Amino acid sequence: MASNENVDINGKSYNRTLMVLILLIGTFCTVLNSTLLTTAFPTLMKEFDVTTSSVQWLTTGFLMVNGVMIPVTGWLSSNISSKKLYITAMTIFLIGTIACFVAPNFGTILAGRLIQAVGVGITMPLMQITMLSIFPANQRGSAMGLGGLVIGLAPAIGPTLSGWIIDTYQWRVLFGMIIPIVVLVLIGAIFLMRPVITLRKSKLDILSLILSSAGFGSLLYGFSSVGDKGWGSSVVITGIVVGVILIVIFGIRQLRMDNPFLELRVFKERRFAISAALSSVTNMAMVGVEMILPLYLQIVRGMSAFHSGLTLLPGALMIGIMSPITGRAFDKYGAKDLARMGMFFLTVGTIPFLFLTKNTPVVDIIFLYMIRMFGISMVMMPTTTEGMNALPVELMSHGTAVNNTVRQVFSSMGTAILVSVLTNVTSNQSPANSILKANPLQYKDKFFDATLSGYHAAFAVAILFCVIGLLISFMIKRNKDLKNVSTQDVNVKDLNKEEMAGDM
Repeated sequence: MASNENVDINGKSYNRTLMVLILLIGTFCTVLNSTLLTTAFPTLMKEFDVTTSSVQWLTTGFLMVNGVMIPVTGWLSSNISSKKLYITAMTIFLIGTIACFVAPNFGTILAGRLIQAVGVGITMPLMQITMLSIFPANQRGSAMGLGGLVIGLAPAIGPTLSGWIIDTYQWRVLFGMIIPIVVLVLIGAIFLMRPVITLRKSKLDILSLILSSAGFGSLLYGFSSVGDKGWGSSVVITGIVVGVILIVIFGIRQLRMDNPFLELRVFKERRFAISAALSSVTNMAMVGVEMILPLYLQIVRGMSAFHSGLTLLPGALMIGIMSPITGRAFDKYGAKDLARMGMFFLTVGTIPFLFLTKNTPVVDIIFLYMIRMFGISMVMMPTTTEGMNALPVELMSHGTAVNNTVRQVFSSMGTAILVSVLTNVTSNQSPANSILKANPLQYKDKFFDATLSGYHAAFAVAILFCVIGLLISFMIKRNKDLKNVSTQDVNVKDLNKEEMAGDM
């Protein structure tokens, strides 16, 4: 990784190691915010005198805007210098973080969260595009493994870190601790970031932007509302139906355009399509359980938010430790065996959750969750890298945007399905209110059993996701030319100077 071996699109040398470090630290800060407020909701409800449904928008709104921005990144990265785009995104994120830190009312902190989400929606896919662009195909597994460490570890430690800060300090520290780090990242980006993604400028299709934003925003809103309103709600149905219609119109328009806003033809590449499907289903299994398991620990086991987060921390550290290792393994062995083994561990680690009781040892839960995250670390980034390696360089920005968008939508779907199954089964098996008056103790026991049945049903659905992913993993074929750099890869220092003119 010597600096004199790496040049940007203008032929100027740069230090790849330092640039990657800036990218990873910055992305860690931004992605961490997706789950940082999870255990802070009760404190914020009391601080700003708002209801549960209102405070949930600090996460729901964040994820919606984040999801809407991801498809836009494909166009942005092809039309704006990667250095300028990264600095702009981090600046937007910093502005949002400062707004949250000084927020005098709920409206201000919500606005700050939505501003943050704009920056996060750009930085995460931009980091992946950059890593894929500056490393040859036979090193991308290791590079994306580092990216997986950030994307997997940051949101996983968010609830635990949040719980500790809330218990020890005040909620403003959640945002205040990030501000100086982001400032340092911005300073480092000014001096160390370089434009490394070849620009292929095209006119912004406003109609595509509107269709994309409205479609994905409506779809994500619909799925996000299921937990509170249920599948029969007009809000949920309208959101999902309108979202699907707009996305279909958006897709048809993209396929008919010579220079689409988002290149959906990447799905014609079989390796990419399979990897996108597998990573999306795996994400459904991961995110859904990450939502359900803390509820079990707090409601059934009576744990505090901090201790429930602490219970899941070893699993979070597992994916952080394993991501670089599985990245190197991908470079050597490919995605086929890793994906199958990973899905096997994920499935095996999820099945015992079907038999959870109020007395299940916490150490067993910690161990099983670690097995799940071990499996996920073998699937997520290796399969993503496998799919991206199948695309030519000029389509990588679109491939990354498409892959992340699909994964975001499926994550929302998975969470909505598991929460609704949990709620419906618990409600259907709950004892009649008449028993409460006649025999309170019996009512308590029956309601507790109904609650456990709800969790068992939700975990059964999670197992179904795992099995589907396991079946998909058998569709991955071994890449015989694994160690050779793909002919699709283009060394930036050999690019035509005329094509690069004006990119800075």
